[in-house]
Amino acid sequence: MPKYVYEFAEGSKDLKELLGGKGANLAEMTNLGLPVPPGFTITTEACRYFLANDAMPDGLDAEIGAKLSALERAMGKRLGQPDDPLLVSVRSGAKFSMPGMMETVLNIGLNDESVHGLAAQSGDERFAWDSYRRLIQMFGKTVQGIGGELFDDAFEEVKRQKGVVGDLDLDAADHRKLVDVFKGIVAEHTGREFPADPREQMDLAVRAVFGSWNAPRAVLYRRQERIPVDLGTAVNVCAMVFGNLGMDSGTGVAFTRDPASGRQGVYGDYLQNAQGEDVVAGIRNTVPLADLERVDSRCYAELLSIMETLENHYRDLCDIEFTIERGKLWMLQTRVGKRTAAAAFRIADQLIDQGMITLDEAVSRVTGDQLAQLMFPRFADDVEGHLLGTGMNASPGAAVGKAVFDSYTAIKWARSGEDVILCRRETNPDDLEGMLSASGILTSRGGKTSHAAVVARGMGKTCVCGAEELGIDTKNRRLTAPGGEVVEEGDVISIDGTSGRVYLGAVPVVSSPVVRYFEGEIDPASDEADDLVRAVDRIMHYADAARRLRVRANADNAEDAARARRMGAEGVGLCRTEHMFLGDRRQLVERLILADTEAEQQEALDRLLPLQRDDFAEAFEAMDGLPVTVRLLDPPLHEFLPDITELSVRVAVAESRGESHENDLRLLQAVHKLHEQNPMLGLRGVRLGLVVPGLFTMQVRAIARAAAQLLAEGRRPRPEIMIPLVGTVQELEIIRDESNRVLREVGEEYGVELDFPVGTMIELPRAALTAGQIAESAEFFSFGTNDLTQTVWGFSRDDVEASFFSAYLEKGVFGVSPFESLDVEGVGRLIEIATAEGRAARPGIKLGICGEHGGDPDSVHFFHRAGLDYVSCSPFRVPVARLEAGRAAARG
Repeated sequence: MPKYVYEFAEGSKDLKELLGGKGANLAEMTNLGLPVPPGFTITTEACRYFLANDAMPDGLDAEIGAKLSALERAMGKRLGQPDDPLLVSVRSGAKFSMPGMMETVLNIGLNDESVHGLAAQSGDERFAWDSYRRLIQMFGKTVQGIGGELFDDAFEEVKRQKGVVGDLDLDAADHRKLVDVFKGIVAEHTGREFPADPREQMDLAVRAVFGSWNAPRAVLYRRQERIPVDLGTAVNVCAMVFGNLGMDSGTGVAFTRDPASGRQGVYGDYLQNAQGEDVVAGIRNTVPLADLERVDSRCYAELLSIMETLENHYRDLCDIEFTIERGKLWMLQTRVGKRTAAAAFRIADQLIDQGMITLDEAVSRVTGDQLAQLMFPRFADDVEGHLLGTGMNASPGAAVGKAVFDSYTAIKWARSGEDVILCRRETNPDDLEGMLSASGILTSRGGKTSHAAVVARGMGKTCVCGAEELGIDTKNRRLTAPGGEVVEEGDVISIDGTSGRVYLGAVPVVSSPVVRYFEGEIDPASDEADDLVRAVDRIMHYADAARRLRVRANADNAEDAARARRMGAEGVGLCRTEHMFLGDRRQLVERLILADTEAEQQEALDRLLPLQRDDFAEAFEAMDGLPVTVRLLDPPLHEFLPDITELSVRVAVAESRGESHENDLRLLQAVHKLHEQNPMLGLRGVRLGLVVPGLFTMQVRAIARAAAQLLAEGRRPRPEIMIPLVGTVQELEIIRDESNRVLREVGEEYGVELDFPVGTMIELPRAALTAGQIAESAEFFSFGTNDLTQTVWGFSRDDVEASFFSAYLEKGVFGVSPFESLDVEGVGRLIEIATAEGRAARPGIKLGICGEHGGDPDSVHFFHRAGLDYVSCSPFRVPVARLEAGRAAARG
């Protein structure tokens, strides 16, 4: 029979899969000899069994009973005994941190008898009744599913009746009254009295924590963070220590380095006479951790020593929860802390210098998503805006949007294309979906360790917390500034997560220093470069040296190609020629389509040829010496013609008025002729080259002449000709042979040798499955993962993303859109088959990918494992792909 329960001393930080992050780290701190209250962890295996069977596994009850008895012996008291009760907390703890997403219940073991024993034992009646009302409130919401607002409203009503604002202004009698009110709420909404049996309280709380793994907010958070659904959560049962025992007690959160900036120092929040949930909920504004030195210098010194011990042990930024009970420091949790993108790079760089980690480890500790966040625009340092107020700079960035005051509105407006700033007094886990939808988050309560701050940092959202001077009135949907300005819902505000400033109206943004560094405008060795730029430069240099995958860019013109090269691209992996036919050139395409004779058709092609040649020459020059993969015309020709409905109306109106409409009628007939029910699977790609005489030949001739001219000027053009939408080797062979003939002709014309590779895009399942045959005639493959995803899934991307994808994401059919991150099991399997069979047929074949997945971090790691030679992505994503390719190589 498996073991389902472990005492803290039996575990270690390496058992996160089994004990969850919280349990594993409590065990680690216990084994380090740090002051951790005793307790035990119920494993993730028990949770998975419970979720699968809606019942606890056999033997678990007995195991819990045995560990509880051991805990009672260690503490010298029994759970909930009337005269001197042992109280415990029941807290979730998954492998990956999910702040506030699952449940916690404190003070388990209190009832109408033991509350008197707690009061007598502590000598503080207010503390005992405060703890009891907290238990009923948390138990009622978490375990019994009662709306939390019912308890909140009752709490506010008691304060209103007494004429006070803060919770510390309530005395023992007030809390006793609240206990009665809360018990009444429980009885009314559950049909039974609040459970008085301490063991029943604990068992029900454990079940509730297991069940919270599948709560909607937890599911949404896992989807956002790409946390596997089948991990489950552990449950930690820990002897209570009390921060609400008076002003010589308190609770706090500490970071060994600033999670917002990464700078070293003393960072965190402390709240006297409170329990831990008060800090996270932000119900009272905390004081900076440094103020603890004034309140309790001995505990402060001990905490700093423990922080140093933990950071040296974990070799990383540590996030620590602690409680002080009447001058005694207790450690309740530690974990490797969430941090902003800037902090991630700075901390990695610092730890290298301090000899705590290697460069390989440093590269593994930053991500492409974090690098992308550093490249977002920001407010200028010398911004001149209408300042409304200032709060804590909880999560950096620049966010501009319309003020909204509840999550529902944030979601609704964001889905309509509006940028919104979610304004709340404080956020709670139920606000998660609104936080995801918002461009930024603003709260008037809470500090850098509040729910809003922790979750925003994890998601990379701009956040300003604890802006006390701004009166956020969620009921009347308005914000009032100290100067008297009133911001109504829908008014635009700007928040600066770096400085904590809040502005009225839209504040202009500027390029980030990291983008300027990649663009070559900032020398990392110059005085203009700050420590962040230098950290990025150091890590990027190592990632570039480590990576095997080359990184190219998708660029359709010389400007994009030049920008991509500055960003570090090693060529162009996709130059889409259809974008060159827009604007005034559409008329030439219309003439080509409508040509009745070969002469008319050739005239149109002859006029397009020099335009295409110049386009290619500019792109080749921008990427001089580097490969440029040119995809021959791919989309259906009807895309270059007028809309069929508009044209039909125009013809009908002209006929009704007796006006001349021969050209429009002729055009309409051509559009009808080319009209397809499913054009993405119709006349496009290689099929165009076979059906429209001279079209691909013209394009290849333009490529060849552009290259020949540049060669004559001493340049080093390296074009590669890519034939799209091939489904069978015969299609490829016809176009390849014609392309090679044109290259020979132009080479003879200019007196140069034009030996450019001809390959194909693998974007159909049949092409992937017959890759061995196709490779015999193709010198390279480039996987077009956008179309390959569409054809594998049977999706029309433009339709499905707007229709049912949101439902699929909500129901868990997808963890993430397959157009955003590669479907490894389906599309990825085809890529692996094509790679293996292509290399078997042609060992030296070059393999790349040019779909949007080329810039997705998770997908880049798959392409590394699959053995591809390069990825290609948008110019702005090139640094991201470079970093992720380096991280993939560092992992081995």
